Amino acid sequence: MGSQAHNSDLTSPYGYTPTRSVAFVFLALFGISTAIHIGQAIKYRMWFLFLTVILCGAIELLGWSGRLWSTYNVLSQPAFSIEITGTIIAPTPLLAANFVILGRIIRRLGPEYSRLRPRLYTIIFTSSDVISLVVQALGGGVASGANSDSVATTGANIILAGIIIQLVIIVIYGILATEFYVRYTSAESRLTKESIDGAQSTPRAPLTRDIVIMCLALALSTSLLLIRAIYRVAELADGWLGPVMTNQVAFIVLDGVMVVIAMYTINLAHPGRLLKPEPADSDVRENTS
Repeated sequence: MGSQAHNSDLTSPYGYTPTRSVAFVFLALFGISTAIHIGQAIKYRMWFLFLTVILCGAIELLGWSGRLWSTYNVLSQPAFSIEITGTIIAPTPLLAANFVILGRIIRRLGPEYSRLRPRLYTIIFTSSDVISLVVQALGGGVASGANSDSVATTGANIILAGIIIQLVIIVIYGILATEFYVRYTSAESRLTKESIDGAQSTPRAPLTRDIVIMCLALALSTSLLLIRAIYRVAELADGWLGPVMTNQVAFIVLDGVMVVIAMYTINLAHPGRLLKPEPADSDVRENTS
């Protein structure tokens, strides 16, 4: 999937001419997923999705629109600025949705198995995510308005700092989520043994099939965003016209495809369907959150 050769490739801010058909495909994919997410958010009355997953889709559409514009005028600085800023910051709100969803899973299964209280996942990680977003947006603004290579490099370094913050957030989030799952399953094994031995055990929320599917979806989505963040760190650390930045296939696969799959994963394994309120234990869980 290479780009067509043009005389302007050497002066293109991408280092190549973006492929037009690919831009159309990703605009369609992000448009469909975002539209479905809007419908699902309204159906299940999950309004936080508008500021997370749906916002991600909207920004991706903006970024890929800039990329499509570049296929018609590859030397357009506004088109490149829209593309680079949009595609860099777009996944940040999507990651915030994962934080909120994990908090709801922990509230359902048992906050006593988590190192953090459920609401703290939303407060701490989402706040850190917002800081990452602001830093990336600031860097994008500096880079897009650069009138010299030194200023452009400064912008890239600011963006890189924001991406590194995001990468650290994802890793810590993954560690805490894994620890919660291990502690929960270890307790489950202990309680099962106590029950078999005739000892009295405390009833607790079951790990239902729907919750398992939601956990697997979160793990997949987070892993995809981790891969994408690692790619972006390598890309920006390599420089604006380095071999990573100027590799169109790498961008398509390690950025575009990763975010598309992450968005459709939440479409298919939607928290509104898989984490329906359970009146029997909702009051107890809510009091511990």
